[in-house]
Amino acid sequence: MLLLGKRKNCYGEGCWGLPGGHLEHGETIRACASRELQEELGIECRELRLVSVLDTIDERGHYLHVSFILERYEGLIQCMEPELCYEWRFFTLTNLPENIFSPHQKIVDYFLKNNPKNTNTV
Repeated sequence: MLLLGKRKNCYGEGCWGLPGGHLEHGETIRACASRELQEELGIECRELRLVSVLDTIDERGHYLHVSFILERYEGLIQCMEPELCYEWRFFTLTNLPENIFSPHQKIVDYFLKNNPKNTNTV
């Protein structure tokens, strides 16, 4: 299953995207992922597994997307930032929406290509 949020009032409005955000100065990438999961979903991260590091170069600039699989967490998933997200929804990997936020589509494609046996969780 893949958890996606429908983006609101931001770049990629109306597209489905992964949870995430910007790294703060002095913050590790794992600490950033944990913080963003708490801020966006209201959950406490317990175990992350690195999936990929991908470049995105577009009209906004050059971004590095560091992606993890959340293997274990505590709490109930909620929409903690309703001003930025219409809803969060789980999708099966065989029935993903067509309008995935383009930088995140690259992450999903990479995962599916490089982890063909792991079809349960992203």
